[in-house]
Amino acid sequence: MVWLLIIAIVALVFAPVMWLKPSPSQRRMGKLRTAARQADVTVRLEAPPLHGSRGPMAAYRWSYPQQQPGPDFVLVREEAASASLKPFREGWRWRVEPLRALPAEAVERLEEALVSLPGDALVLESGSHALTLWWGESLSVEALSPLLARLTALRDALSGRPDRPGRDRPGHEARAPSMPR
Repeated sequence: MVWLLIIAIVALVFAPVMWLKPSPSQRRMGKLRTAARQADVTVRLEAPPLHGSRGPMAAYRWSYPQQQPGPDFVLVREEAASASLKPFREGWRWRVEPLRALPAEAVERLEEALVSLPGDALVLESGSHALTLWWGESLSVEALSPLLARLTALRDALSGRPDRPGRDRPGHEARAPSMPR
């Protein structure tokens, strides 16, 4: 009877430790995020730019160089988009189109990136400061490397192509004309 009591007490002491132990999927996501950070990708949990989003998702962000801002656009996977949005390529719709047409190389890189995205990738957004992918982190660490490479190539192709040239670059702020003396 005493041994049974000791086993019960030990089990009660170690039970909280077992609850704190990360699950296999949490360990996999931790490895994904570590691999992304090593590739200079910022990872955060944020609400995606979707209507009626169900809470935060993983946002993987590739920053544009400070002197070379990117264009503004938002592409949404068709399953998460309204039918009234303009189609871009099969499975993707524009929520926000770039103001200036993208060059052929950038469009080619964009199409390659969209084809390679996993099924749980819902939004690809570009702003003047970064290219961001919202997704459910379904890939293995090994499968993440090619995706990171494609999106880095896309970021490089979009870099320096802002929708509003001169406005987003530091040191090139719009200035009021000076008054003659």
